[in-house]
Amino acid sequence: MVPQPKGSTLHRLRGSYDGAVRAAVVVPVKAFSKAKRRLSPVLSPDLRRQLAQHMATQVIKACSPLPAVVVCDDTEVADWARAMGARPLPEPGLGLNGAVTMAVSQLAREGYQRLVVAHSDLPLSQHLAWLADTDGIALVPDRRQDGTNVISLPANAPFKFSYGPGSFRRHYDEAVQLGLGVVVVHDRRLGWDIDLAEDMEIFV
Repeated sequence: MVPQPKGSTLHRLRGSYDGAVRAAVVVPVKAFSKAKRRLSPVLSPDLRRQLAQHMATQVIKACSPLPAVVVCDDTEVADWARAMGARPLPEPGLGLNGAVTMAVSQLAREGYQRLVVAHSDLPLSQHLAWLADTDGIALVPDRRQDGTNVISLPANAPFKFSYGPGSFRRHYDEAVQLGLGVVVVHDRRLGWDIDLAEDMEIFV
């Protein structure tokens, strides 16, 4: 487990979005047919596809009342996003970091002031919008304090996204370096993502 960064502030889930700033939630979504391959020892391809879509649907529902922007490079995902009332934002194979960077830059140009970037594999997610009311940069690590499940940041911040193993520490250091202030949010629901077979225990 990654040690808690010094000087961080812990908040529990509370409050609601008050609409003080123009905000949106960015949700990068991989093609459902290609998602969660690390679960192949325990789930068939069809079950992995169903699981990926189920979790992404939960995350989109958790965006309300903020608009949801789905960053994707798959037509099936784009059609699903429209059916969910979300806006698909195509990205031609930029990878996760490139896709999120592209989406944040575009939405900033469109006048959004704050963005919440949330992974699509958070099956317990609820109430993402309140994070748009935080100051500076807010980071929600996974329950192992290794990955970064949610980031809330000013849309025009020159933040360098660095997803992958150990991303929480890198994102924390990046936020500190930018000098915008950083809040670490430990929340059981937002911290539970599905990567490994052992993560599936919540469905038992």
